[in-house]
Amino acid sequence: MKTLIVIKGPTGVGKTELCLHIAEYFGIPIINADSRQIFAEIPIGTAAPTTEQQKKAKHYFVGNHHLRDYYSASMFEKDVLDLLDKLFRDNDYALMSGGSMMYVDAVCYGIDDLPTVKDSIRSLMKRRLEKEGLESLVEELKQKDYKHWLNIDRNNPRRVIHALEICHQTGKQYSSFLKKTKAERPFHIVNVGLTLDRETLYNRINERVMHMIDKGLVEEAKNVYPLRGLNSLNTVGYKELFSHFDGNMSLDEAVFKIQSNTRCYCRKQQTWFKRDATTRWFHPDAFKEIIDYIDNN
Repeated sequence: MKTLIVIKGPTGVGKTELCLHIAEYFGIPIINADSRQIFAEIPIGTAAPTTEQQKKAKHYFVGNHHLRDYYSASMFEKDVLDLLDKLFRDNDYALMSGGSMMYVDAVCYGIDDLPTVKDSIRSLMKRRLEKEGLESLVEELKQKDYKHWLNIDRNNPRRVIHALEICHQTGKQYSSFLKKTKAERPFHIVNVGLTLDRETLYNRINERVMHMIDKGLVEEAKNVYPLRGLNSLNTVGYKELFSHFDGNMSLDEAVFKIQSNTRCYCRKQQTWFKRDATTRWFHPDAFKEIIDYIDNN
């Protein structure tokens, strides 16, 4: 049976290098499942595969969109499933890797078919967040969709706003669009998770941020600063540097915040990925053990 190998794990754990070895071993390309590495203008801050790494193995969904483009997990699901139909004609295996939890789950299990939010509603909710604050919007969501309010992360403005956007646009509850069952896939999935002890992982994250600074992250952020209002730039690395450009903090403070916020995001990734009981966890250097696991599953 055709098999999709999924390499998942938190930022900085070592997915890129391992995937290059796996891609070489099976003679297959790499499907990138990172929601920010798709944007061509920000390769440094998203730790996108370098030109040299892309020469070692063909990568899909790296730098293939621009910051102004609208793209979503549901669009990614469709694009990857179409691509897999083609890849599986020539190979028994395909490889996907990335740290964007919704993108990974969309391909493996399907995603709710939510309507695309109109720009006018998106802008309205953004203005309301700035004017009224998150607490007010959380209370509105409680009134409009109590079921979803019970389960949502109420400290996450992006999640709260998106649920309200759907409520306002459709006149229906956000929870009414959520699927009750996982989608069936015509291929087998082998979930491989990468993990490191906390101290090692955090040190790697801190060092990677400094490497990004050395590679030109500040200049990259300056180049896209005029587009700072785009959702595609509402991400760790750019938000902190934009605040530095605004005069709200020093560069050293911004770098420290990037490291801290990346570690926080890392913890969220770990919590999300560990919900999937089908994932087998390995040290990122355990290449032979991982290959043996893939071959036997």
